[in-house]
Amino acid sequence: MKILLLSVTALLYSCSSIGQVDFGLFGGPQATTAKYSITGTDQKTQYKFGFQFGGMMKVPFEGNLYFAPAAFYSMKGYKVTFSKFSFPPGPEAVNNNTTLHNFELAALLQYDFSKDPSHFFFKGGPSLDFQLFGNEKFDRLSDPPVDRNMKFGFADYGRYSANILAQFGYESSSGFTITGQYTLGLANISNTDGGPSIQHRVFGISFGKYFKSDKIIIDTRNRE
Repeated sequence: MKILLLSVTALLYSCSSIGQVDFGLFGGPQATTAKYSITGTDQKTQYKFGFQFGGMMKVPFEGNLYFAPAAFYSMKGYKVTFSKFSFPPGPEAVNNNTTLHNFELAALLQYDFSKDPSHFFFKGGPSLDFQLFGNEKFDRLSDPPVDRNMKFGFADYGRYSANILAQFGYESSSGFTITGQYTLGLANISNTDGGPSIQHRVFGISFGKYFKSDKIIIDTRNRE
């Protein structure tokens, strides 16, 4: 993890030294759930409310293609009803309602559909998810309901996951953006041997603003 963070820091530092790099902020609501299966059987899930906010960059790459990394907080979670025993959360659980607070690093490529100052764009690429902490609430067959902090470890929930992000949006000439996003979780956030498979699924919309850097013009004309 230290190597990853150092690599990202070095990458962002190198990007910031390149001319015409735009920095921005974004945030917005999202509908979040999970693909949840137990021994190959999909469980019934529901969406719940979440949101995200963070920082973004736009670095010229080639033509209409840009490198567009982002670092952001994302509140995710899911509601699930069990048809089989599931650990986690534990014996006699009949459902689970989770809320996860995540920090996400995304390495995205952006393609602008036009060179016009106002244009549509598409972004896509992988992200790494660091699950900082979470809460789960579930009912049991005979015992009282449980409301507790989620446990992370080798036999519980995992701290890390990986995703693929796909975004479509519009950027105005003044740097304002509106973006629709889909997150496809690739990694199982359960670490329990023989436990469930839990993969994030998120639909979101965000509003952002680039603080565009001024172009640097060097006057090379001979002066008398």
